[in-house]
Amino acid sequence: MRILVTGREGQLARALAAMKASDLDMVCLGRPELNISSRSSVDKAISTFNPDVVVNTAAYTAVDKAESDQDAAYATNAIGAANVAAATAAVGIPVIHVSTDYVFSGDKPSLYVETDPVDPQSVYGASKLRGERLVVKSNPAHVIVRTAWVYSVWGHNFLKTMLRLAQTRDEVGVVADQRGNPTYAPELAQGIVAAAQVALDAPRSEHWSGIYHLAGTGDAVWADFAEAIFAASAAVGGPSARVKRIGTEDYKTPARRPMNSRLDCKKFQSVFNFSSRDWQTSTLECVAALHALENDA
Repeated sequence: MRILVTGREGQLARALAAMKASDLDMVCLGRPELNISSRSSVDKAISTFNPDVVVNTAAYTAVDKAESDQDAAYATNAIGAANVAAATAAVGIPVIHVSTDYVFSGDKPSLYVETDPVDPQSVYGASKLRGERLVVKSNPAHVIVRTAWVYSVWGHNFLKTMLRLAQTRDEVGVVADQRGNPTYAPELAQGIVAAAQVALDAPRSEHWSGIYHLAGTGDAVWADFAEAIFAASAAVGGPSARVKRIGTEDYKTPARRPMNSRLDCKKFQSVFNFSSRDWQTSTLECVAALHALENDA
């Protein structure tokens, strides 16, 4: 199975690139080779590499910056998503598009299912929702995967930020009233490959196309996640700090975050036979892997 991944430096793209399997050929492309805001650039990449499926991980993810940079957010998250979906439809292959929990308002007290009303509270969330709708419109053979709170040994993420802060601070203030699902990028990558395999193997008559949720199993507030990160780091001799639990009102940001963005992932598990491990186990693995990388450097 040859998978063309849009994006190269993002956490998910790097997790996909790191996957090793004899029947898996992963091609990850980013700028300048591939700019999804340009339809001709997408067409050229698909023509050159002839993939069986395209996974669109390329995204504008600067949530706060998007509030004042709407054009750039929509160029990638909406227009770019449409370009990838239309280009894959033109050659008759499926597209897997990665979206976000930020399409929801965060007002629901329980887990969000795929059919819940959407109501993004930020430019980032609105641009990603627009991208979802354009993907659905542009390619009937689509899998849209909403995920949340992604972390890994690569790039910029909450886990790495906490460990960096712990190097110079004894105490770190962390929001304790926003609840979601910490998601380990390598497991998200595994789930996406599982979905790609079903999309390729199943008859087109089977209804696998649609919107899905895939995130780490179990939920937490950011402060819970931070405490787990520091405990895992201390266990391997890494930096650690006390967590001071604060409210959202104490940590003002330009973009509004969902207070609850917990995702129900049962549909993904049912259709693609994959579910993530509990986030605590994955956090331990990630911290240990990061610690080993830093010691080898």
